[in-house]
Amino acid sequence: MEMIKVTFPDGSVHEFEKCVKILDVAISISEGFARNVIGAVINDDIIKGLSETLKEDCSVKFVKFEDKEGKEIFWHTSSHVMALAIQRLFPDTKFGIGPAIDNGFYYDLDSEHKFTPEDLEKIEAEMKKIVKEGYSVDRKEVDRDFALKYFAEKGQDYKIDLIEGFDKDAELSFYELGEFTDLCRGPHLVDVKKIKAVKLLSIAGAYWRGSEKNKMLQRIYGITFEKKKDLDEYLEFLEDAKQRDHRKIGKELGIFMISQNVGAGLPFWLPKGATIRRVVERYIVDKEIECGYEHVYTPILANVDLYKTSGHWDHYQDSMFPPMDLGNGELLVLRPMNCPHHMEIYNNDVHSYKEFPIRIAELGMMHRYEMSGTLSGLQRVREMTLNDAHIFVRPDQIKEEFTRVVNLMKSVYEDFNIKNFRFRLSYRDPENKEKYFDDDEMWNNAEAMLKSAMDDLGYEYFEAKGEAAFYGPKLDVQVKTAIGLEETLSTIQLDFLLPERFDLTYVGEDGKNTHRPVVIHRGIVSTMERFVAYLIEEYKGAFPTWLAPEQVKILPISDKFNDYANELQKEFAKKDIRAVVDDRAEKIGLKIREAQLAKIPYSLIVGENEVNERTVSVRKRGEGDKGSMKFEAFLDKILEEVNSKVVK
Repeated sequence: MEMIKVTFPDGSVHEFEKCVKILDVAISISEGFARNVIGAVINDDIIKGLSETLKEDCSVKFVKFEDKEGKEIFWHTSSHVMALAIQRLFPDTKFGIGPAIDNGFYYDLDSEHKFTPEDLEKIEAEMKKIVKEGYSVDRKEVDRDFALKYFAEKGQDYKIDLIEGFDKDAELSFYELGEFTDLCRGPHLVDVKKIKAVKLLSIAGAYWRGSEKNKMLQRIYGITFEKKKDLDEYLEFLEDAKQRDHRKIGKELGIFMISQNVGAGLPFWLPKGATIRRVVERYIVDKEIECGYEHVYTPILANVDLYKTSGHWDHYQDSMFPPMDLGNGELLVLRPMNCPHHMEIYNNDVHSYKEFPIRIAELGMMHRYEMSGTLSGLQRVREMTLNDAHIFVRPDQIKEEFTRVVNLMKSVYEDFNIKNFRFRLSYRDPENKEKYFDDDEMWNNAEAMLKSAMDDLGYEYFEAKGEAAFYGPKLDVQVKTAIGLEETLSTIQLDFLLPERFDLTYVGEDGKNTHRPVVIHRGIVSTMERFVAYLIEEYKGAFPTWLAPEQVKILPISDKFNDYANELQKEFAKKDIRAVVDDRAEKIGLKIREAQLAKIPYSLIVGENEVNERTVSVRKRGEGDKGSMKFEAFLDKILEEVNSKVVK
């Protein structure tokens, strides 16, 4: 009897028969423990269901629903439950793919029937019925010919397309749930009994394999939980997220607009949005100047040859707009990145080792070719302005300058009250020779330096293979947004490649202009578009006073007091406080209500008493009437609030 060794998270090693079920390994700990887990992570990498087996020595970490890997198993199984329900109710449906995603699952469907919200209710009911029937989820390995024949008989064209895209010697497996059989790698729950709460959320369109050249399928999204109370909490969160949607708030508050006459993905910054953006831009530029950055302006166009030199033409061309042919062989393209332009600025002069670090910064406009279906408000656009910088350092300065950038980033996050984030070290995938420049020594050196710098700083981080830029590894700051998404907000990239490709040099202590600098690419507040979208959702449109496009609304009770209101507005303007007078001939109650809906931090009501005593009657957003104050006292108060960047 052949035995294998299994290492548990506490370091203990246990022996089991080869091909032992993972469920039996869990039961060996205790039956109660086995009832509470739903899968396992093998060798810190591979996720498996409890019904799968172990064939060799390995480490095992069991997971529950609350674990990321547990949710993946739970929601992937739920997509099969939904597919079985759809097959029962709409038997002519052809099935695409049905993966787990960050918040639930979906299945792509080809059906003559156009699914409606009423259909979702029917499918939900059938899913609940299936769960009560208590089916197990059974795995079966199959060969290629059998799989092709099986799905051909079923008329499941998309499954055939998937199989034909695999290597001919690829291992194929079916998962059977009741009368539904799917081509699937897994992992899955042992059975469906744990799926206690079900909600199908929406219907969308999705091109097969994500290509506009293929047929548009119908995609049904859903989510499931072990407990109904967890589903109820999630639905409350979704409702809050809907109210926070920056597209909705942006329209209501007049922050930005999109004109189809101009084009998708090309936002207009309306006056209020332009004010918010201007405050952010001035803030970050001032911060950078304090830290020794020099700001530049560079063209948004460049010759195609510049991007051939940088490597973007080979590695990034799909994200670039087509070049403009100006004749005589001159091809210009809208830039997708600012870095080649900054390399040219560096090369405009001869540099000495004594000058370093050289910090070049720019609020640089870029253009990316994005498919129409991916565009979303300010979040995903075709034209954007990046808070960009490139720092040229000697090799011996890398760690020190990297630390300075991280400290700058943390200082900015404190001012904007950004707390929910984590660090990701993004490495290349060595197998992907198309995406990444092929130089193992350069990559290994750069990745080791980045990891060493983070270790020295003592910050926790996780590592991600395949997330690096094509020219080097990077530290990404993954921020959790108010609507539950995780996105990269800040990034710090280490680059040994572009200095080689642009032949950047400096004069060393030996007097020779042959030494090669290293470039640190960094963006602190991302693009203005993405950052303002983040802020809108984070604050739900109720910006802190220092960021609010209108900080004070002055509300005269009648036109007799307009002169005093305008006088106050001028005093505010002298101190750079953004105050607006509402001098419309409307009732004061309406004016107050509209100021509240506009989410303005302060409303100042002025009437006869205020004019006589040079006071203001103060209303604060979210707190209501704060009583009467001398105008000068209120001015001092709001200045202190703005200068100290109070969040609430």
